[in-house]
Amino acid sequence: MACHPSRRPSPHVSDQEVTRHPSNTADTEGHDPRPFAALDPQGLLVLSHTLFTCAEQSEIVRLAMRHVSALGPYHAEAGYLATDDGLSRVPGHDAGAPTVDDARMKELGEADGSVSLPERSWTWAFGLRGAGGLLGYIVVSSHSGPDERGHFLLSTLVGLTSAAMSLAATLPAHHDNAGELSRLRTERDTALRQLDTVRSELHLQKAVHEALARVAARGGGEDAITQALYELTGLSALIEDRFGNLRSWAGPDRPDPYPVRSSTYQEEMLRQVAREAGPVRVKDRLIVLARPRGDVLGVLAIEDPGATANEHTMFALDHAQRSLAQELMHMRELTEVELRLRRQLIDDLLEGTDETSAYARAEAVGQDLQRTHYVVVVHWPGNAADDSFTRAVEQATATTATRPLITRRGDRVVLLTEARPDDDAVHVALAHELGTSDGAIGVSTRCDSPDGVPRCYQEALRALEVRQNSRQRSGTTFFDDLGLYRILGPGNDLRELEGFVREWLGRLIDYDAGHGTELVETLSRYFDCGGNYDDAAAALTVHRSTLRYRLQRIREISDRDLADVDTRLNLQVATRVWKIILGGRR
Repeated sequence: MACHPSRRPSPHVSDQEVTRHPSNTADTEGHDPRPFAALDPQGLLVLSHTLFTCAEQSEIVRLAMRHVSALGPYHAEAGYLATDDGLSRVPGHDAGAPTVDDARMKELGEADGSVSLPERSWTWAFGLRGAGGLLGYIVVSSHSGPDERGHFLLSTLVGLTSAAMSLAATLPAHHDNAGELSRLRTERDTALRQLDTVRSELHLQKAVHEALARVAARGGGEDAITQALYELTGLSALIEDRFGNLRSWAGPDRPDPYPVRSSTYQEEMLRQVAREAGPVRVKDRLIVLARPRGDVLGVLAIEDPGATANEHTMFALDHAQRSLAQELMHMRELTEVELRLRRQLIDDLLEGTDETSAYARAEAVGQDLQRTHYVVVVHWPGNAADDSFTRAVEQATATTATRPLITRRGDRVVLLTEARPDDDAVHVALAHELGTSDGAIGVSTRCDSPDGVPRCYQEALRALEVRQNSRQRSGTTFFDDLGLYRILGPGNDLRELEGFVREWLGRLIDYDAGHGTELVETLSRYFDCGGNYDDAAAALTVHRSTLRYRLQRIREISDRDLADVDTRLNLQVATRVWKIILGGRR
């Protein structure tokens, strides 16, 4: 025989790992009929020794074809040798396989290329080349194209086959040319060293893939990603949000406190990194951006003050960035879904919804409707109820209690919250955030069940309306504190209230305006003090006799009998409306 393949599989592969394949059996006399082991880079080293012992090119091609299926899910369909008359098919391989179109092979013109075969998703003709040009082809098929590792292994097998064929072609004509043989052996040794280097690189890449796969299998998380990157590279790893705030750190020398960068510097740094395709060095850091759909969701970096990062470090950083991008994108999608569900829930609660369904939906988004809640309506002139205004309201109302449900209604923001606002604390916080205090807040009474939310919403609207129509239009009004105005109800026409006030207080209002007196205010204080002369006089800081004189003038000018129960009630309501809702005007 022309060559003598090894009688045993690679020493790195156990007997149990040897797999059979129809193409693995010898088809010429003298070849080992036992199956070959699945090939890895080490297995290719063993195969190379067998290839280089063959003296016939056709035997070299057949031997290489029998090993194609050991590289992965691939199958050698045909082999060709280049002759003076064109391409000649190598006989004796898989006679029952679909026939490769020889005309198509000639059309390739010595180039590598795709070949069509029935029931094959991917078929490729790999050219076998030597110093003198094309030596032949090996046609390989698969149900899908090879990945990066598969492409490397196939290309390596083709290269070794080409080198062995070149040697076989040279030996008959130059068997006594020791220099040429030495050169070929040197090329072989170089190829083997390169293969060993690639094998080492594949080992490191495998370690990266396995480490990040473990992160994904355990549910991911930013801390898990930075920890894996630190263990892979030995360099401290960190994640920041797009504004430069630290989210995760793994490794030594974490700054405390973490430095705060200016927004101008941060935006310029992001633009600088975004312009490059891979990791970018910024001072002592190697930085990549997590931006799965173009939006920067986060920054991943490693601390490398000694500039020790190598290709392995870059590979690990690049793959960790992909994991982070997926993690942040997943978190964003979950947040958007939760926000949409929370807004749908509060919108339905405000309109009125099934109580059983409301409890179940609320539990799904982490809200306990079994607890007491309050409805809060916020309106700030000049600030449309957009996302920025909504976020400002949510931040201002944030407490240790459960996060409120929040939605927008027109130019107002509506909240359902467990925490009753503390007097004007929310108003003060919002005024600071928005830069103006010209806003009003209405707060309902307590709500103990979902079916009470629509009523509380109307109460909060009424409290807001009273505040906005009062003398002091900015601030917070609680429905509990409206007193008599709770019975006026939401939706009353302001013109009707003005007409009511004019009917009962019009003469006194006109008299005060014409004479500079305070008869309406005197009557209001008198009613506020329950008709007690001493208390009313003290509240007005006038003498008792002065109060008596003013009340007598009120009787005369208004032509009203203050002793009549119905008259007193209507006058008292009118003074309240005049003072609180109309702000003391009209």
